[in-house]
Amino acid sequence: MTTEQMRDLEQAHQVWVGQWQAQLEALHGRIAARFKRLEVRERVRHFLAALLDDVERKNSWQMAEQMGEAHPAGVQRLLRTAKWEVDGVRDDLRGYVSDELGDPEGVGVVDETGFLKKGRKSVGVKRQYSGTAGRVENSQVGVFLAYSSANGRAFLDRRLHLPEEWAKDAVRRAEAGVPTDVRFATKPELAEQMLAAAFAAGVPMAWVTGDEVYGNASGLRAWLEAEDHPYVLAVATTHEVWLAGTDAEPVAVAVGILAEALPERAWMRLSAGEGSKGPRLYDWACVRLPFLPTAGMAKWVLVRRSIAKPDERAYYRVFGPVETTLPQMVRVAGQRWVIEEVIERAKGEVGLDQYEVRTWEGWHRHITLALLAHALLEVTRAQTNTALATGERGTSSYLDPLYSGRTPSGLAPSDGTTPPVDLPPGLVSVAARPSGESSRLPSAAAVAPLRSPQSGPRCLNVSL
Repeated sequence: MTTEQMRDLEQAHQVWVGQWQAQLEALHGRIAARFKRLEVRERVRHFLAALLDDVERKNSWQMAEQMGEAHPAGVQRLLRTAKWEVDGVRDDLRGYVSDELGDPEGVGVVDETGFLKKGRKSVGVKRQYSGTAGRVENSQVGVFLAYSSANGRAFLDRRLHLPEEWAKDAVRRAEAGVPTDVRFATKPELAEQMLAAAFAAGVPMAWVTGDEVYGNASGLRAWLEAEDHPYVLAVATTHEVWLAGTDAEPVAVAVGILAEALPERAWMRLSAGEGSKGPRLYDWACVRLPFLPTAGMAKWVLVRRSIAKPDERAYYRVFGPVETTLPQMVRVAGQRWVIEEVIERAKGEVGLDQYEVRTWEGWHRHITLALLAHALLEVTRAQTNTALATGERGTSSYLDPLYSGRTPSGLAPSDGTTPPVDLPPGLVSVAARPSGESSRLPSAAAVAPLRSPQSGPRCLNVSL
């Protein structure tokens, strides 16, 4: 490393520490009113600082030691019985992320993650598939809403998934302190709750994305469409969409079969964002569905194909403005990986999964404070990179990869969003029935030109 680079690293460190300290004080002031007692208010500030520091395990003993307390009782009381408004702090988290990272083109990303647990006392625990373990394990599952924009990535909300067997068991509910008004809800229903709260709070969110758990949920898609909220949601290869048969009667076609019928000229190579090994390049194609949901909106099937293994494909349902281009859809689809990355980082950096609580209240308290600490790291990273980028040498381009992002000793990497792609959209459009005409759908073999302000008309003759 050159002398100039060493000097820039020291400059970055100083900027980072100053930003981190200022952000912690400002964030603590933002949530202070949620803690009525001074003792609890001060303890939560020290708790957040400890979450952000290089503590090996974020359990009560090690957190108490880092906070300068001789016994973990204070930490345990903060997470279990102290009087404070955990959902109010969650609202403050959402407002903080929206204020600091908000962007009109922001994307909301929904996903779940597992928390491996032993025994049967921890609230919501059961033997179920855990993506964390990659198999069926005894675990809790949390559903999360993350936010991704050109300014950074952080969480907006969280919900603990309460399995149906727990929801019906009055004894276990009482032991774990599950509120009486909490009922069984599917993961897509929990995602809808979080999205509704984010929309109501005015979070700037142009799109929503998520994996097959959420894309296959017709209720979630219908709700987003009714609210005119665009989405790009993954679906299974067997997921069916309605087209028209040769006799103009509607027929259901699996998206996997639909993709097989696309000609080679329908595909376009685009990046879905930066990965650990560079741009995530795939071949993409898009078919516009013959529906007119609401004025100015349209529906599509988006298909992603592996370059090295063309038989490996992924599928998405898309709902958005009729002028949406293929690069825009690909950009949003690429954000689905964001939540996997931020969950992994939150577990590694702020101990998202390192809690020692069993109750409903305890789980939400630890998770909420961990998400708040993670958001502070992300906001600080964004501000530091901005400060460095405006310097004389613009050092952030090579500084970012050198830092781990774990503590105030380093900078978190700047992942950013997919850069604009100046390519024609290449959309394949099944002809849509004009408003007011016959209700009989056009032949599935008919392909209409789709005008795009970026590409002009394109007409592909596709036999489906």
